[in-house]
Amino acid sequence: MHVTVRPATPDELPAAGEAVRAAYAADGIGDSDGSYLLVVADAAARADAALVLVAVVGADVLGSVTYARHGSPWAEVCSAGEAEFRMLGVAPAVRGAGVGSALVAACAAQARADGAHRLALSADVRSVAARRLYERAGFERRTDLDWSPVPGVDLVGYSLDLSAPGSPPALR
Repeated sequence: MHVTVRPATPDELPAAGEAVRAAYAADGIGDSDGSYLLVVADAAARADAALVLVAVVGADVLGSVTYARHGSPWAEVCSAGEAEFRMLGVAPAVRGAGVGSALVAACAAQARADGAHRLALSADVRSVAARRLYERAGFERRTDLDWSPVPGVDLVGYSLDLSAPGSPPALR
């Protein structure tokens, strides 16, 4: 399967949000009333202040991620000179086919193009497969980036050093 990652078009934003919502729901990530799943499903809201990327095969949106530069209202853990990504999700039916890796690599490429020296992220402690993906891509655990946005939701931090000679290519 040849996956293309690119900025989402306005018409693709609902499908981009749905891919993330479905991924989070499949992993049991969200809150008891479902309100957080509504937030992750609203890719259009993120597209106003961040870059929403989609992974597509043909016209099918298989996954999405939100990339934010430092200073964006969607950036939560990155510092000056850094970027981050959040709300990465792959449609459950195509997990394991390289879609997530392609999205991570696109975020690393965008961060490098933006001149960022580091790419950061937060992952839910329950997202075991996602955390494995990030570690395979060369991201290192950063306990100083761990945080809890609400009681019962624990996020662990990771970052990828983009400035070091020979820095990992993030699964290019």
